[in-house]
Amino acid sequence: MKKKKRGKVISADMDKTITVAVDTHKQHPRYKKYLKQRSKFYAHDEEEEAKEGDWVVISETRPISKKKRWMLEKILEKPGGES
Repeated sequence: MKKKKRGKVISADMDKTITVAVDTHKQHPRYKKYLKQRSKFYAHDEEEEAKEGDWVVISETRPISKKKRWMLEKILEKPGGES
């Protein structure tokens, strides 16, 4: 099974590459407080259809370049309510 992650596109400036921020919540082991953690992933976008602010699903793939190991699977929601 390939891993999938849901996140928001924070940059679409590069050719065929988007930067996706994925937020998770982790519980502190001692104090039990939930902390927000953000990870950035570079994903391949062949048609360059994702824009900044879109909510997307990315899936794991073979290494495409030094930092790209994810591929755009689908766009869930665009800003302004478009789908």
